[in-house]
Amino acid sequence: MNIKERTPVAISSDSYFFEKDKSNSILVMGVGNYLMGDEGIGVHIIQEMSKNKLPDYVDILDGGTGGFLLLNCFEAYSTVIFIDATMDGNPEGTISLIRPKFASDFPSALSVHDVGLKDMIEAVYLMEKVPDIHLFTISIKEINPMTLELNPKVKESIPIIIENILTHCEELHLKKM
Repeated sequence: MNIKERTPVAISSDSYFFEKDKSNSILVMGVGNYLMGDEGIGVHIIQEMSKNKLPDYVDILDGGTGGFLLLNCFEAYSTVIFIDATMDGNPEGTISLIRPKFASDFPSALSVHDVGLKDMIEAVYLMEKVPDIHLFTISIKEINPMTLELNPKVKESIPIIIENILTHCEELHLKKM
């Protein structure tokens, strides 16, 4: 595989968040550092999702390590699904769905951008309109700086979590109708 095939592309299925009403859309946001191995699994998942035809009500965003720069997304969407790595002691590649009500409900072992993500969520809860937040986590064992490579067990979880995310999006969408 050459370097061009592995170079990430900035992903947003609709970069104009305020161009149309997003209140019935669901934002799926992968967060993490793509250059830190398994820690970037959220971004890897968004990269994979971008290769597929998604339902009209699903928008995807590579949130990287954006922190407060992502706050405008929470004003536009009534439902946001995060995807992130966690070092929670579970076997690598374990997928969990958490319904955090407060920043303190996020796993304490979220990886290197832990403070930024929790700070951003605290800011979201101070906003006038708070979206319905869901968090898919993928368990990782370690952070490997300066690599794009994923642990095989973490990589194997990608198609499974994408299926779980799309099923969850469909269920949430049907509840809104």
